[in-house]
Amino acid sequence: MQLCYLDESGTPELPGNTSHYVLAGLAIPVWHWKTCDQDVAKIRAKFAVEGELHTAWIRRSLIEQRKIPGFEGLTFAQRKQAVEQWRRAELLRLQKLPKNIAYRQAKKTFRKTEAYVHLTWNEREALVLELAQCVAAWGFARLFAECVDKVKFIPTKAAPTPDEDALEQVVSRFEHYLGAISSSAEFRTHGLLIHDNNETVAKKHTDMMQRFHERGTLWTDITHIMETPLFVNSELTSMVQIADLCSYSLRRYLENGENTLFDLIFQRADRRDGRVVGVRHCTPFGCKCSICVGRARPT
Repeated sequence: MQLCYLDESGTPELPGNTSHYVLAGLAIPVWHWKTCDQDVAKIRAKFAVEGELHTAWIRRSLIEQRKIPGFEGLTFAQRKQAVEQWRRAELLRLQKLPKNIAYRQAKKTFRKTEAYVHLTWNEREALVLELAQCVAAWGFARLFAECVDKVKFIPTKAAPTPDEDALEQVVSRFEHYLGAISSSAEFRTHGLLIHDNNETVAKKHTDMMQRFHERGTLWTDITHIMETPLFVNSELTSMVQIADLCSYSLRRYLENGENTLFDLIFQRADRRDGRVVGVRHCTPFGCKCSICVGRARPT
């Protein structure tokens, strides 16, 4: 049994506020699940992070840390207390403004980043880097992802939106992978998709998977993937948080050329005969990114 954890980065809407939409799935054998969970737990403990590991929020610049004198010299507990005091004062200030837009945005930012306020920028970067290094070391894991260039995306009858196209692509590649390892094993290997819970996404992806089971995808019948995706609370599921790291790393590489995390995560891309088959950059022919180069057939 292979567990494939899915998460996305970027917005699927056209044009949306990102140039790319990425759906990534990290598959691990079920017997390695405990090892992976413990690896992530050790890194959490090292950095004293108890909340959700959400890469984009971990890497968010926190202005309050720069406003607190001697912040880096404080203990974790002192930093947390100082930030919480600063934030309470800031929310009270914003409440008095005529419009509440800034207040609502600040409340959201504070809520999303409260688990990391005790870490400096460099410590947060080190946290994310160690998580990526951990993924790179999981030789048993396989990465599947569809990275859609929304600027160049052309809707089709089969895939009218970037997120629908991405799901069909990732499901098809995971199915092919399961078929390949089943062909050399004594017993058939099955797979299960585990997705971050989102009401809108859950309904759409469940309907799509039911259709795939009935009719197949554009590229393959579904004979190894079981059931429709299981939708879980990402705050409580470490491996979905790692899938978030994977999708984020791919998108930031394609949009901004950030390759430190990408180079580590991309090591786990499914390959066949030395060629990348698990990850695709959906963009016009001629792209020279590492994904497109890795997918090119030898001449």
